[in-house]
Amino acid sequence: MRMEELVQEKLRSTFKDESIIFDKSRFAGGLTNYNYLMNIKGIEYIIRQPGGMTEQFIDRKIERINNSIASEFGVNSDCFYFDESTGIKISLNIKNSQNMAQANPCSPENLAAVSSIMRKIHSFPKHFPNHFDWQLELSKYELIIKQLHGSFFFDYTTLKEQLVTIVQQNIKSTLLVPCHNDTVPENFIIDDTGKTYLVDWEYSGMNDPCWDVAAYILESKLFDEAIQDLVQHYFGRALTPIEELKIKGFMMAQDLLWTAWALIRHYNGDDFLEYCCFRYERFRKNIKLITKSPHCSIASMVVG
Repeated sequence: MRMEELVQEKLRSTFKDESIIFDKSRFAGGLTNYNYLMNIKGIEYIIRQPGGMTEQFIDRKIERINNSIASEFGVNSDCFYFDESTGIKISLNIKNSQNMAQANPCSPENLAAVSSIMRKIHSFPKHFPNHFDWQLELSKYELIIKQLHGSFFFDYTTLKEQLVTIVQQNIKSTLLVPCHNDTVPENFIIDDTGKTYLVDWEYSGMNDPCWDVAAYILESKLFDEAIQDLVQHYFGRALTPIEELKIKGFMMAQDLLWTAWALIRHYNGDDFLEYCCFRYERFRKNIKLITKSPHCSIASMVVG
């Protein structure tokens, strides 16, 4: 059964209505998955259709647990239905909302809101059952690429080894707290009262909080002043040298990890080659930059 047909079957069984048609006319965004806005019996829902190959690299059982914990502490949208065998999810739509990319991810008030919700998540009294380790994730992605008979960039192995060496030499201590691990601005949702939510918990797990901070900086393409604002709001002070090294190292690790993720989607027939090349070119640039100028600014590593 095609995934679209499976989603429609789940909608019909969940709402006990055989007349429901899976309506994909209102796309609500997504890279890993495809989200659609549907009005069902007068209520608006976000319907998640899992993206290609996601069953290979996402543990939906773990996601379901972490998704529930995030909801318990009031930072997630309300989940109406979650099928851990397929990854199909139905959530209540947050009314009159927009994501942070639409609302301006660099504005002082939004940086304050993002920092506040990240601090809250990183302080959850209940821990996630899994550990997000970017090197283990990368190895998993590389194996899938090989199984798809895909190839890597000519300097991929050399640059990856350089990154691992940089991380091992410079990041000696890490914290383990609940992290979202995919803090792109599109995942932060603001409602009409100003409350901010963080959605899509498929990559969540215990990790160093600097990973989430680094991801927001990188994915939002923050300029220097906005980075300083985010740091001040999140840490309440200037970065320590080790925190700065972590953020720089994690930014490069994220570009490499999501390059491999995009290669999986590309070799599966999805249109992700341009995204893949952009991330890898920035990774390549930053490895050279950090090697030549270890004290370069975080802002200089954001640009492609």
